[in-house]
Parts: sequence; structure tokens; C-alpha cells
Amino acid sequence: MAATASTMIELGTTMPDFNLPEPARSRTFGSADLAGAKGVVVCFICNHCPFVKHIREGLIELCDYCHKNGVKMVAINSNDVENYPDDSPQMMKQEVEAHGYQFPYLFDETQNVAKAFSAACTPDFYVFDAEMKLTYRGQMDDSRPGSDVPVTGTDIREAINALIYDEPAPTDQKPSLGCNIKWKPGNEPSY
Repeated sequence: MAATASTMIELGTTMPDFNLPEPARSRTFGSADLAGAKGVVVCFICNHCPFVKHIREGLIELCDYCHKNGVKMVAINSNDVENYPDDSPQMMKQEVEAHGYQFPYLFDETQNVAKAFSAACTPDFYVFDAEMKLTYRGQMDDSRPGSDVPVTGTDIREAINALIYDEPAPTDQKPSLGCNIKWKPGNEPSY
């Protein structure tokens, strides 16, 4: 399985605005809905990616941890659903129901939101502070499919804890690694 690394955009970048459909709850959810938190975790995921499936339980635990500590979490699927129908809005709804995701799982049909974040892979993680400035981007932890390393969320939890306890963000930030975002033909980004 080929792996793509995240782009590691500049820390301090302002979170891009977005407003996307949430298929499981038949509503629209956006960046304005994330205001008022100690911080925000944005993760780009999809249904079919083996890297995402590998950390699925960890995502659920991460969401619980965020919720208990005043941090909001949202996931975005930006894959081309014509060529990857397992990632369609209907399948996203089934994914939420099957696994009990408590975080909003949004559909980026145009792929413009993924481009605004410079997202490159699934999973791809971003942590923003209360002012919506980027404090962390990269991996959840060192675990990968087929490795003996357990899914702990160590890296991203360290970044979240820095927000919770008003400490400096971790300086050792490693790129996430996963399947490339499935871009629509002719829609590939230049980054």
C-alpha cells in the first residue's frame, strides 16, 4: 500500500472557513460552529482507507477526550466519490451509524476545503487554538497498518494537552502518513 505524507503547512496559519453538509445528521456544519472552544481538531478521513480503518477506534477515543476537555473535533471526507463510491455521503452516514462517531463527519464534494487546508492524505490532522491559529499538524501517533505499534494518539494528544493547559505546542511534529486524497480528475492541487 502506497503512502502519502501530509504537507505540514506553516504553524500559525488561520483555519480556513468552511460550511459543508453532514450526511449523517442531514444538516450543514461549518467553521463558525467551532467557535468558543479551547481548540479545534480537524481531521481529513474517508471510509475505505486502510490507514483510517486502522485508527478508527482511536478517533472515537480522541473525540471523547476532546469533548471532556472543551476541544471540538470535526472530520472531513474530500474524496472523489464517483471513482470511490465507498466514500459517498450515503456510505458516510452508514460509517457514522456503524461506529458511533460523535464528531461531525462532513462531505467536501468540491474538494475546495481540502485544498484550503492543503490536506494531502487520509488521515491528516490539524489542531487549532481558540483563536483558530494552527498549533499542530501531522500524525495521530506512530502506529500504521501492519505495525506492532498500538494506536495511542500520543502525538495529537500532546498538542491538545498544550491547548488545555496553556503550554507551548510540541515542536517535534511528524507528518501524517496515509492514502492520498482521491482527487477528481483534473482537480489535483499543485502543492
